[in-house]
Amino acid sequence: MSRRILSLVALSVLLMGAASAQQFNRFNFNVGGGFGGGLGDIGKFTGKSYQGGAGGGVNFSRRFGVNAEYMYYNLAFKDSVIKNQFLPTDAGGRLQSLTLNGIFTIPTHSKWGAYAIAGVGFYRRSVEATSDVLVQGTPWQPVYALWGITETNKVITETQTLSSRTVNAAGYNFGGGLTYRVPFHHARFYVEGRYHHANTNDLHTTVFPVSVGLRW
Repeated sequence: MSRRILSLVALSVLLMGAASAQQFNRFNFNVGGGFGGGLGDIGKFTGKSYQGGAGGGVNFSRRFGVNAEYMYYNLAFKDSVIKNQFLPTDAGGRLQSLTLNGIFTIPTHSKWGAYAIAGVGFYRRSVEATSDVLVQGTPWQPVYALWGITETNKVITETQTLSSRTVNAAGYNFGGGLTYRVPFHHARFYVEGRYHHANTNDLHTTVFPVSVGLRW
């Protein structure tokens, strides 16, 4: 009789452990923001910029889930570029993205955690400035490529207007973060670094935002 009781207790413990292992949040959400820097082509013209984003998705297990995420990244031109490449002082831009990402979480029994994230998506880069007419014979500046201004031998050969321009492209991202559990609704404070690259057809757009926020 005692053996049966011990067997039933052992089985109950195993079943409870298995059930506990299956418990996880079915949905995931995140919101955060911070700063970032441009890399590659876009990094030649822009400096540190603010950014932010939010997303939501589904968890398939404690380790793996997917989410859709929107990001807004301000493209702030360097003062030296505005001065030395003769941009209007109000020149600016932005990068927006909508991505679908996979999230791999490392389960822990402590307040600290870690995750990796990667995905693909749609990127839109826009630039604008006070309308400026560039006449034939004006020296061409490298930053003008963001406005689609054409040149021959670094000289503008026909009258063109520098005002606003938007380009769209597919791209990808990858990165990771650290989390710390906070005492409400399974939420975790996170710090994340992520590499975003968009294959824009003039100059490739690459940025590296560092974000802080909440995941739950």
